Amino acid sequence: MDKTHLVDEITGHRRMRRNRKADWVRRMVQENRVTVDDLIWPIFITHGTGVCEPLAAMPGVNRMSVDMAVEAVKEAADLGIPAIAPFPDIEMDLRDQTGSEILNPNNLMNRFVTATKKTVPNIGLITDVALDPFTSHGHDGILRDGIIVNDETVDQVVKAAIMQADAGADIIAPSEMMDGRIGAIRRGLDASGHQDVGIMAYATKFSSGFYGPYREAINTGGLLKGDKNSYYVSPANGTEALRDAALDVEEGADMMMVKPGLPYLDICWRVKEAFGLPTYAYQVSGEYAQIKAAAMNGWIDGERVMMETLLCFKRAGCDGILTYFAVDVAKKLAKG
Repeated sequence: MDKTHLVDEITGHRRMRRNRKADWVRRMVQENRVTVDDLIWPIFITHGTGVCEPLAAMPGVNRMSVDMAVEAVKEAADLGIPAIAPFPDIEMDLRDQTGSEILNPNNLMNRFVTATKKTVPNIGLITDVALDPFTSHGHDGILRDGIIVNDETVDQVVKAAIMQADAGADIIAPSEMMDGRIGAIRRGLDASGHQDVGIMAYATKFSSGFYGPYREAINTGGLLKGDKNSYYVSPANGTEALRDAALDVEEGADMMMVKPGLPYLDICWRVKEAFGLPTYAYQVSGEYAQIKAAAMNGWIDGERVMMETLLCFKRAGCDGILTYFAVDVAKKLAKG
């Protein structure tokens, strides 16, 4: 008796569900996986000692003083997380028009880097040189007569990058989106003997509404004068973003980053396909806050959505993700 069905005729005997019929075969054909090696953990550093301040807009995330942050980094290293991306909440009286505190070799960021490398030497440290945590106006560069001046800002971030490398930073990740910064930082690092310090370019950083909770975390939200449209990429422009990324590649970037993450998966894919460099997405504060808020209201399964979003980054060509979920994900993966 011929048991051929109409569906066999329609599909030409090709049934997609054969590879989905059981857990073992689904595992066998899975194309992408999230592992602990994919995780970079952004953390917020603040002044003082013994400080661990919860952030209202980012449930589960804290601002930590250097001593507390180093302990948290130890935990992350024990979980197998490869790298940390610290962001400083600089004291208000140290902020000025030019962000000059970034040039203090003993500033908050550099103290954290030195302390961490001393205590947890085998974890990677990826540091930013944008000026926004250090300026009184909340912009990523030096503000003169209402304009973010490009070249003077580049001179300053090069000096800051060298100081961070001197302190022990492994990778400089400049997020301020000034023209020429990648090449200038590369030359500055090499001239200072830091040929082994890498550069992760914020290759396409968009002028996004998803950064709000981050600006609360480093206390720049209330300071910002105007917007950042003159130096961040418009969310409307994918081709411009690729041109920006191409310049970073030419200037010597070792790795690429797309920021924000989930709304820009197409850019992740295009960057990876175009250049083939290690490519990362930054799942930013607003993305984290959305998932947390919906989960806390019982509207979504927070853990499931957390893992699904990270898997989406991998599917889009990313080699890893900067995510505030990193420790939670690492703990989940460790349980198996």
